[in-house]
Amino acid sequence: MRWLLRVVGGLVLVAVLVVVADFFVPSTYRVERSLVIAAPPERIYPLVATPRRWPEWSMWNRRDPAMAMTFFGPESGAGAGWSWISRTEGKGRMTFLTADPARGFTYELYFPDYESTSTGDSRFERAGTGTRVTWTNAGSVGANPLMHYMALAMDRMVGPDFEAGLANLKAIAERP
Repeated sequence: MRWLLRVVGGLVLVAVLVVVADFFVPSTYRVERSLVIAAPPERIYPLVATPRRWPEWSMWNRRDPAMAMTFFGPESGAGAGWSWISRTEGKGRMTFLTADPARGFTYELYFPDYESTSTGDSRFERAGTGTRVTWTNAGSVGANPLMHYMALAMDRMVGPDFEAGLANLKAIAERP
């Protein structure tokens, strides 16, 4: 009986430590990846600033080709956007906030299932004869301390998708 009390006591202690530690884990996250593409910004811009072109290179669309997408706003640039429903990628909406063919764009990303909004950008910088494309996303997981671990893992969860998406974008933009 004594061993059972020790096991239960140990489990309670671990649970309390996890909850207390949650208060020290940040609720915000930032994911950033970049890649040099051997193409000028004006060749890359239409691929990223036109929502209908994202399925050509985005990992999320490639993981679920049956993703239902609805486009809104202008064809490209500020105000353009889309929403999606996917079995594997969830539900969401992306809206371009600003757009500049020479410097990139900013966006807002909303996930209704999590009541979560984040912001990000895709920046273009000259890199020799090519363009360094830097893709970022930043946000907060809210006040729930149990969600703070998600913020801690966001770079590992989303970063590889950014890397793969940029690699796909590079392959398309560098085609003759």
